[in-house]
Amino acid sequence: MTGSSTTTDRSQAPIGTTVAESTPHWDPPKRPPEGAPNVVVIVLDDTGFAHLGCYGSDIDTPNIDRLAAGGLRYTNFHTTALCSPTRACLLTGRNHHSVGMRFISNIDSGFSNCRGVISPTAATMAEILDQHGYGTFALGKWHLATLEDCSPAGPMDHWPLQRGFDRYYGFMGGATDQFSPELTIDNHPVDPPQRDGYHVSEDLVDQAIAMITAHQGSAPGNRFLAYLAFGATHSPHQAPPGYVEKYRGRYDDGWDVVRQRWFENQLAMGIVPEGTTLAPRNPGVEPWDELPEANKALYARMQEAFAGFLDHTDDQIGRLIGFLEQLDLLDDTMIVLLSDNGASREGGKHGTLNELAFFNEIRTPVADMLDRVDEIGGPNIYNNYPWGWAQVGNTPLRYFKSNTYEGGIRDPLIVHWPNGIADAGGLRDQYHHVADVLPTVLDCVGVDAPSDYRGVPQQPIEGTSFRYTFDAPAEPTRKTTQYYEMVGHRAIWHDGWKAVTMHERGTPFEDDVWALYHTDEDFSECHDLAAEQPEKLRDLVDRWWVEAGRYNVLPLDDRGAAELFVIRRPGHQPPGNRQRFYPTSPHLERSKTPDVRNRSFEIRARVSRTSASGSAGEDGVLVASGARTGGYTLYVQDDRLCFVYNRLGTMYELLAKDPLPTGELDLVVRYRKSGDHAGVAELLVRPVGDEGTGARVELSLTAGPVETLPYRQTTYGMDIGRDAGPTVSARYEGPFPYRGALHWVEWELDHDRADLVKAAEVELANQLADQ
Repeated sequence: MTGSSTTTDRSQAPIGTTVAESTPHWDPPKRPPEGAPNVVVIVLDDTGFAHLGCYGSDIDTPNIDRLAAGGLRYTNFHTTALCSPTRACLLTGRNHHSVGMRFISNIDSGFSNCRGVISPTAATMAEILDQHGYGTFALGKWHLATLEDCSPAGPMDHWPLQRGFDRYYGFMGGATDQFSPELTIDNHPVDPPQRDGYHVSEDLVDQAIAMITAHQGSAPGNRFLAYLAFGATHSPHQAPPGYVEKYRGRYDDGWDVVRQRWFENQLAMGIVPEGTTLAPRNPGVEPWDELPEANKALYARMQEAFAGFLDHTDDQIGRLIGFLEQLDLLDDTMIVLLSDNGASREGGKHGTLNELAFFNEIRTPVADMLDRVDEIGGPNIYNNYPWGWAQVGNTPLRYFKSNTYEGGIRDPLIVHWPNGIADAGGLRDQYHHVADVLPTVLDCVGVDAPSDYRGVPQQPIEGTSFRYTFDAPAEPTRKTTQYYEMVGHRAIWHDGWKAVTMHERGTPFEDDVWALYHTDEDFSECHDLAAEQPEKLRDLVDRWWVEAGRYNVLPLDDRGAAELFVIRRPGHQPPGNRQRFYPTSPHLERSKTPDVRNRSFEIRARVSRTSASGSAGEDGVLVASGARTGGYTLYVQDDRLCFVYNRLGTMYELLAKDPLPTGELDLVVRYRKSGDHAGVAELLVRPVGDEGTGARVELSLTAGPVETLPYRQTTYGMDIGRDAGPTVSARYEGPFPYRGALHWVEWELDHDRADLVKAAEVELANQLADQ
């Protein structure tokens, strides 16, 4: 063989037979452009337009205020009105329907605008910056993967590490217990920390600091993206006691007085223009002075908990700012801080001590909540404030989260970048949208979005960079049009005018009544001009339909959570009526647990017991699904089998009187429906090995009625062989691991539920049609 060189592709140097005849080649390292900043994106949850101190409130947020004083505050910034869609826009620079996130990520409706994940045709901020040499870290709330996929089995295509982030530490769902969170590290779930004084907001900042420290220590000066999405201030409103107690009595004047005070602060700060009208109370919000004294006492405590929660979060942001300053990184870091939607009305008229009640459409009487008023803000309560306080958070605007009125979509935005912004403390009133954040970041970094990412052609960026506003406070907005749609509510803004409609679920969309506002002159949408300018309104509504066609908004869908949550993608049904889990199973997110809603079922735990009766040497939890807010647990205590169904704090308990025998046993709870969401549970012991004899030995220990929840059973997932989270029952202290030999836990589920029968009929009809 001769030593002549061979040809190669253009990306490599020639390769010969030997090293002496060949030229080595390395691809150039990935580097950001000269002068590109680090990027930190901080996302608050359910924080309204007025909640921050620098936007008018009296809640102490000195660290966020510091960012505002050293950067820019935007007063005409908008989101999608809901969390997952806003995050999809934020990370992709496209509209949420365009990338498949019409609603929250829990839902895949089967339509391309509502898949519960971000389309691979829309690369995320992390995916783009990773290509330019950035280290990428995500912390906190994700809520951008369908919850059916958020188990150790995946698929993990849309988890943070698969969407461009190098590291992840946080929670995959929409909310979590702040004292005992459902945590995921990178691609695997972990048990919540058990240490005293733990709070997830502190933990997230600790982890952010650790990730940046490791990155800078290993590669000094390399650029990084840190995406920090707090659980705050989504419910549960939980904070260390000192933060809640700090606000004791501050809101005793009530929401009308506080709202007026915050509005006056906004006027004085220039957050809202002179001449703005404070919107009237939203429907259902009663005058504070007309409320019973007991109600006032309860509602004030709920607002104190919210304020303490935000105050505590601000302190954690302050720790991160101080860390960046200590490393001399603050001036060279672009910090973007925003909220994902307006303040939430999900607490209802009276607030709630358990938001699981809200999702089950159950209301707790005020008198019952007053009995636990001193626990509000603490670890045993999953509280959310009443909608009167949510409207205060949206001052001076109308309506709430999920509405396309300004109270749902106009949110705080702060940009802090000393090396890139000269007008420290400035205000900006150009109209912009959350889809504009990514193109702004790319503009500041100095890179373009790719037309192709890893072989997948990319959708064009739909947002508009607002970097021009950094140095041009008076320049007119470069964004001319933005549509909105959320659970059937619709709106469109165009050149200073807005048309908006509130859709009544279950009614024809063509019956919706549109209002018209000149928002350039009517900040709070108080002066409806629809009757005076019908041609302007018609033009805007026609534009909405054009935008809807352009950005994949159709089909319109006003189904509620109760209907949408039961949709299961083909291939994501549980494997038949029987599911088995082993004690080595990691924590399972609630969407992957056996669906026991409104059906008969049996849970069997196979154990081998050797200890003598009464020794309590083989006690512990066999399975726990849920938390202190609701769920069920099957456990052995003092050698007795026990089952507890926690219905929003009401405990249905079956406690066996007699100790368990030794040997190989199936420890069983059998539940038989007697009506919708009600039935009888029975504890049984079955010695193993009698199945083949034809004589099934079964010992009934105890039985009793159990009333179950209709829709969502828990706010927390499931553990086998322990109760690792906020325990379902107070009769034991977690994690209370089972000390004996547990082989497996198995569910057998009946089909005595109307929607399951209907689904089976539809499936059979489809099979017959295919034949």
